[in-house]
Amino acid sequence: MRVEIWSDIACPWCYVGKARFDKALAGFAHRDQVEVVHRSFELDPHRPKDDVEPVLALLTRKYGMSQAQAEAGEDHLGAQAAAEGLEYRTRGRDHGNTFDMHRLLHFAKTRGLQAALLDVLYRANFAEERSVFTEGPERLVELAAKAGLDAEDARAVLADPAAYADEVRADEEEAARLGATGVPFFVLDRKYGVSGAQPVEVFTQALTQAWAEHTPLRLIDQGQQAQACGPDGCAVPRG
Repeated sequence: MRVEIWSDIACPWCYVGKARFDKALAGFAHRDQVEVVHRSFELDPHRPKDDVEPVLALLTRKYGMSQAQAEAGEDHLGAQAAAEGLEYRTRGRDHGNTFDMHRLLHFAKTRGLQAALLDVLYRANFAEERSVFTEGPERLVELAAKAGLDAEDARAVLADPAAYADEVRADEEEAARLGATGVPFFVLDRKYGVSGAQPVEVFTQALTQAWAEHTPLRLIDQGQQAQACGPDGCAVPRG
């Protein structure tokens, strides 16, 4: 069974939602038979690379919040993250363009390290003091190497603006076709969709339901073969 997860590194609910989904998957009896694929979704795709903004300033500007409301919202997110065992800096984070990170994630997928890089990027953005936006490509190269990727290979990907760009755009176009207007967005076997950082129990229910429809039909042991019709005709009783 395949689970596809559309998310963005700049999305705090994606950070929390992944942790909740991972908990549900860890407790799922058939977890070893579930393939998880992470797909790209940019919250701010038109933001120039050099346009980096403090998160609190973004919240007050974009959503019309007061400073106190923005800080309260970040405190709430910090509490939600802590409940899942995640570190979360409620002050001092910034926001920027994530396109290069998504390109690196597609490269990491070719090396079997996509999930590892995603975890590294999430932690760097939400828990660490150093920014993933202001230090340039070498910061991303450093994080890619931390996830197990070859630093020179990662550097070459970042130096080529076309590398894995089509893959990122294809993910985003697919998300639009599926009706995703926000992230995280989970799609199970292309039959069920789960939107948002749902509780662990919701993910468990979705995995169970999708698995029930994914698995082949099991025939009840009837002992002697019953009469039936097939491509070669029908079984005719012989006297």
